[in-house]
Amino acid sequence: MNPYVHLRLFERSTMIQLKATSAWGRSALLSLATSSILLLSIAPATAQVRALPDFTDLVEQVGPSVVNIRTLEKVAPKGPQGNFNDQDMMEFFRRFGLPIPNAPRQAPPQNHGQTQPEEQPKGVGSGFILSSDGMVMTNAHVIEGADEVIVTLTDKREFKAKIIGADKRSDVAVVKIEATGLPAVKVGDVSRLKVGEWVMAIGSPFGLENTVTAGIVSAKQRDTGDYLPFIQTDVAINPGNSGGPLINMRGEVVGVNSQIYSRSGGSMGISFSIPMDEAVRVSEQLRATGRVTRGRIGVQIDQVSKEVAESIGLGKPQGALVRAVEAGAPADKAGVEAGDIILKFDGKTVEKSSDLPRMVGATKPGTKSTLTVFRRGSNKDLTVTIAEIESDKTVAKAAEKPSKSKGSTAAQSFGLTVGELTDAQKNELKIKNGVQIESATDAAARAGLREGDVILQVGNVVITDLKNFEAVLAKADKAKPLGLLVRRAEMAQFVIIRPTR
Repeated sequence: MNPYVHLRLFERSTMIQLKATSAWGRSALLSLATSSILLLSIAPATAQVRALPDFTDLVEQVGPSVVNIRTLEKVAPKGPQGNFNDQDMMEFFRRFGLPIPNAPRQAPPQNHGQTQPEEQPKGVGSGFILSSDGMVMTNAHVIEGADEVIVTLTDKREFKAKIIGADKRSDVAVVKIEATGLPAVKVGDVSRLKVGEWVMAIGSPFGLENTVTAGIVSAKQRDTGDYLPFIQTDVAINPGNSGGPLINMRGEVVGVNSQIYSRSGGSMGISFSIPMDEAVRVSEQLRATGRVTRGRIGVQIDQVSKEVAESIGLGKPQGALVRAVEAGAPADKAGVEAGDIILKFDGKTVEKSSDLPRMVGATKPGTKSTLTVFRRGSNKDLTVTIAEIESDKTVAKAAEKPSKSKGSTAAQSFGLTVGELTDAQKNELKIKNGVQIESATDAAARAGLREGDVILQVGNVVITDLKNFEAVLAKADKAKPLGLLVRRAEMAQFVIIRPTR
């Protein structure tokens, strides 16, 4: 009921009571009624009511820029019935909402015993128009392995697209259709995007074109890939949405929908989008050269745990722990060592290990950059020349097991038996110092140490030989965790041995 109606009823009932009271009573009641009317009249005006967002204008604005992408592949025909009797293909059509053919294709004519390959549907995805002259962005996995790419606009026009380039590492691809005057999207500023902000997606889930879903930004800088800090949302994303735009309330594209977390294959409210600034950077290289060039320095890295940071005096867990340095790589030439913790790259702080590949990858090969590393209690600046990233290499085989030698008595209190390394073994492992673990029991075994591991460092002290190792352990507090830098095969890592309680 309207609050004003309530007030009028209250006033009328009060006035009826005034007739039976004294002049003083009538005056008091009238003042009370008037005050109540004023207070209740003001209250609705000051209340803040937030309405749910209306996406209709955004759909009209951005919808025409979103396209459906179908891919075809050429396969050899299975026989006179074609491939449409195959139950897997029938399920494909049903799942993605594509029309199921009423009759099988006729078998291709036989020419001297040879058959011609047939084009069959391979997948369905989404994309959006980057420029009015027909540049379209989508996911690399949408067009991967396709022999033909068909782009369908919202006005139902279809075009055969030319693949300009695709980058698997970022999952970004650009295709070109021969058309002009197309409605291009507006690219938004990802740095302005806030967690909790409303966003919308348009795509073709299961082949259902121009499907609109909405939600909020759940998180930013979500680490699910080596080179991309994804935007996480709860927007409903399903197979077929891949490559479609993530749109903010200003009608700007802030991301490219790429991945979902799902146990069933459908949306579970956790989806990931490529930030548009990263996608644009990749697309510019694809449009210019058809490929993406990234920098590399040749290190294998890991996270720095809180316990490791405390054990070596780093203060807080940050940076990237160098587990291995590729021989002859830029990092090796710059003097980076296994066990170093890279804290900064060109003056920019490396908060977590996944930051480093992005920073280095975005640097042009040939650039001279500065690495700030934490090594044995102090910081050190190293100059490294960035190289171009190569295809993944197989990990070098582990060095042969060093021969056993006399064990260390001091190490036994930590569950360790260790021995010297010969010069030949050090050359084989490409190290200058250390002792080898011959057996690990009790606390050492619980820490994950095992026979054949080489201890390079205890805390921030370099281990040169067995005598040095004995002396360092003799001074160690047996009641506190012991931090070791350990080499296993080609990799180095910090291991914490906790005392038995």
